[in-house]
Amino acid sequence: MTRSVIDPITRIEGHLRVEMEVENGKVSDAWVSGGCFRGMEMVVENRTPEDAAQIVQRICGVCPVSHAHASSIAAEKAYGIKISNNARIIRNLLEGSQFLHSNILWFYNLAALDYVNPLNALKADPADAYALALEAGTSTNSDFVALKERLSAFADNGQLSIFSGNWFDAEDGTAYTLPPELDLICTAHYLEALTMQAKASEISALLGGKMPHIMTLVPGGTSFVPTDQKLDDLKGLVDELYTWVASTMIPDTLALAPHYADAFDWGKGCGRYLAWGVFENQSMEMVDRYLPMGVLDDSLSLSDAQESLITEYVGRSWYKGSDSYNAPYFTTEPEYTSYDVNDRYTWVKCPSYDGKPYEATSLSRILVAYKRNVPFVVEQVDSLLEALGAPGQISIAQSTLGRTAIRQIETLYIAGLMKEWVDELIEAVKSGDGEYFRKPEGITGAGTGFWEAPRGALYHSEEVKDGKITGYQIIIPSTWNLAPRDAQGVPGPLEQALVGVPVGDIEKPINALRTVHSFDPCTACAVHITEPATGKSFETVTSPWGVK
Repeated sequence: MTRSVIDPITRIEGHLRVEMEVENGKVSDAWVSGGCFRGMEMVVENRTPEDAAQIVQRICGVCPVSHAHASSIAAEKAYGIKISNNARIIRNLLEGSQFLHSNILWFYNLAALDYVNPLNALKADPADAYALALEAGTSTNSDFVALKERLSAFADNGQLSIFSGNWFDAEDGTAYTLPPELDLICTAHYLEALTMQAKASEISALLGGKMPHIMTLVPGGTSFVPTDQKLDDLKGLVDELYTWVASTMIPDTLALAPHYADAFDWGKGCGRYLAWGVFENQSMEMVDRYLPMGVLDDSLSLSDAQESLITEYVGRSWYKGSDSYNAPYFTTEPEYTSYDVNDRYTWVKCPSYDGKPYEATSLSRILVAYKRNVPFVVEQVDSLLEALGAPGQISIAQSTLGRTAIRQIETLYIAGLMKEWVDELIEAVKSGDGEYFRKPEGITGAGTGFWEAPRGALYHSEEVKDGKITGYQIIIPSTWNLAPRDAQGVPGPLEQALVGVPVGDIEKPINALRTVHSFDPCTACAVHITEPATGKSFETVTSPWGVK
């Protein structure tokens, strides 16, 4: 047996370490450690829910809208508010723009370099690349000749710029297998994606006042009021994004997949999935969201989510005690000991649903939507499976490449919905509907915001008394996905997904990296309590709602 360690995992948000035991060329055991330690739950105590919706966005600069959204939903539950239809549409557009930004960023700029080698593109014939792009049905917007010259300049001076620090030289015969022309096409789209994710953030800034950390999504609705000029700008940006996503992301996925088909054979994980749902329909019911709520067990049988079945265990994490706590009454008392895979080895806590680990990713959302018979998702998933030569075999989605590929269906779905929501908003404004915000009916209560960040299921819960927060708890997607062993010693979802992954180069285990990136980790989100480096300390006392 040999130990292989990736520390840090790059091209993610935050600091993550993966330690693996390798036997006979495959991972036989794995430990995932979140090394990022930061805080928000303590910060919002004794503040208003309106403040909290702004503050909790600072958990992460990649998905701040989702945190504001989940926090506002929790406050609206506590306050007894049902937001107006205009506010629903605008908040969907805000969330949708963030999802498009994050999904494009993840696929091209965070995960793609596990499969695409820009240096190999130097061998490409630009004319053949253009012909291949036409054959694959993908975008030909870029000048392939100019791009090859640009890459040559990088290589000649030894400065690889944004392509540096990757494992293009891994001693693994299956590490990078794309033909040069496809590497050139995908490198072009990598660069286009930098522009397109910026376009998505421009929508967030237009509707939210700025990005990241928007200002207009507030408990009670939104403070954004559309004008004709802003609606014109919004429609232009949404149309441009849709055109690019539709012409690029799924075709690129289908072009890549045959060259890495073995990645459909490993990386399954725990095989259980949960999604709280995202993007409100007019009913405002979780099961009726555009991407609906649901829980899938080992056999992919569907059930509704129940908050009472959520627990968090801290016995393998750097917190006091070894207990499990039931939602929403979690506790967080930090206590670093040492890194020991046989004891405590991460700042990430261990959430469970009905006593078992569950994956909470984009794959979870798509599988739940598929089981809920969302028409667009069913049609696109079936089409993708057929194009991959596996009609009806939804099980291939439960893999490293499946998890990576299927997210592009979500991206296309959201891009199309954005066009619909813009039209809805334009019609509402024309009709004279000017309601965007509703005041609270009371300022004492408790509520939970079940929502989704681009990376998966997001949970914000708060207790409010006389307009001030007396308790606040958060479980974000990467807490589910990066969880350590539970009280029974069962590994977390990513740890399970790594077992069985082939390792050809112990120093550069590229397949393990592909598997980690398929979960799109965000460890900056996964830990929420901190002791400032200034020496300032907080009294940490266990309470039903966490640290006080």
